[in-house]
Amino acid sequence: MNETIERPSFREALQFWFKLGWISCGGTAGHIALMHDFLVDKKKWISNSRFFHALSLCMLLPGPEAQQLAIYIGWQLHGKKGGLIAGTLFVLPSMFILLGLSIVYVSFGNLPWIYALFNGLKPAVIAIIVIALVKVGRKSLHHVLHYGVAAAAWVCIFFFNISLLTILIGTIVLAIVIRYISPGRLQGEKEKQGAAGEDEESYYINSLTVGPDTGFRVRRLVRQLGVALFFWLIPFVSLYFLSSDFSFWKRLILFFTQTAFFTIGGSYTVLPYVAQFAIDRFGWLSRMQMLDGFALAETTPGPLIIVVGFVGFMAGFNHFPGSLLMGAIALVVTTFYTFLPCFLFIFVGGPLIERSHGNEMIGGILSLVTAAIVGVILNLTLFLGRGVFFPGRVSLAGLDYPALVWVIVALFLLMKLRLNVVYLILLSLLFGFVRFKMGI
Repeated sequence: MNETIERPSFREALQFWFKLGWISCGGTAGHIALMHDFLVDKKKWISNSRFFHALSLCMLLPGPEAQQLAIYIGWQLHGKKGGLIAGTLFVLPSMFILLGLSIVYVSFGNLPWIYALFNGLKPAVIAIIVIALVKVGRKSLHHVLHYGVAAAAWVCIFFFNISLLTILIGTIVLAIVIRYISPGRLQGEKEKQGAAGEDEESYYINSLTVGPDTGFRVRRLVRQLGVALFFWLIPFVSLYFLSSDFSFWKRLILFFTQTAFFTIGGSYTVLPYVAQFAIDRFGWLSRMQMLDGFALAETTPGPLIIVVGFVGFMAGFNHFPGSLLMGAIALVVTTFYTFLPCFLFIFVGGPLIERSHGNEMIGGILSLVTAAIVGVILNLTLFLGRGVFFPGRVSLAGLDYPALVWVIVALFLLMKLRLNVVYLILLSLLFGFVRFKMGI
């Protein structure tokens, strides 16, 4: 680690990870915005180059990339203890919020005032994502090739609905071809980073930092796999001895463990897969309940993939007729098995991330991957923005003018007045409540 910059205390980091878990709305783009603003711009705990290098590699792993990025940075700051805390607090608040909403959902039905309350939050989320898009674009797009890759990624996903995984693989192949044909085009980014080398020294984790556990060791890998298997077995064995219907829990655990290893490409890639099996094959919930769960998950902080917790809740609630307790246990079990592999991926792959930093070829390839991510965030901004601004048909008559006004207000509060995101979220919830009461 960089000895010239004081390492943040574990307590200070703990406070940030705890707060992030409660306010990290807006999916991956919102998470990136909040983490980059605090960790890179405000606190200088990690440099911009290290932040995006890790993000690019996390995008290639199964699971929610923003949570894995949090685990990686927490691990870099305070070892495995820091990684465990960062990753756990990233998910835990959204799990509890979703549990509460799920109980309300099955107990009282589709309450209009709840959706109205959180609908007030959605314009603020759009503002947060727009700011993230601008920040990431400024830090990632340095020359024509980067802009071209970002534009191509957006076109592929927006017009042709090509999966994120396919786009990332295509970007890597393109980078390899360009490096073979014209190496100088990818070297330009490395030179630009080198020109900013002096600035790197003002960050605690920078381009010269040597992280913990660097290098690959078979003994460490075996130990990590053994620990992961031990934690995987604890709920599995407990339910075997304590449950009267272990076949249900076995199917639930195996399905979501499998899902955790095939979530490459983001939440919008894996959710259709989960819906297909949960609705058509297992009969855990109806199609309308799945849509309602998706809407509930969008109102919570944390990764959008947390919607699987709602699927687990409904599976337990419906399988054990009307049991809120079984639904709650199923939600916790589903969340545990969905996110457990993320820690394994980072603790096993973290040393490889460390070794790849500074490698000219990998750095050039990942610079294009980061550019493609900008295009993906742009698509996410438009996708979510369409739902906020045009709840029905896309037309001037169908435009939600109060939502548009609140996005502008939120941008002003964040960019000009530097309002804390927590206060913006509270104001936005109040905005939604006022809209509901006024009927606008």
